[in-house]
Amino acid sequence: MEIENKIKEVINTIRPFLMSDGGDVEFVSFEDGVVYVKLLGACSSCPAADMTLEGMVQEALTFEIPEVIKVVKVEE
Repeated sequence: MEIENKIKEVINTIRPFLMSDGGDVEFVSFEDGVVYVKLLGACSSCPAADMTLEGMVQEALTFEIPEVIKVVKVEE
């Protein structure tokens, strides 16, 4: 549970950047080193969503939390 709280804290630091473009990200779960997130708003249909996911969300989480291996987008 402690790791999940750290994940949520890091995600909360990223959210303002996504929200400034009309998007958002929501933590879904953490399992076996993989963080599952849902992209919301403009991010859910943006052609650059995968780059944002890897370049911003995954990079921040793997840098701050060694237990995180990768981030995966889940669909609705």
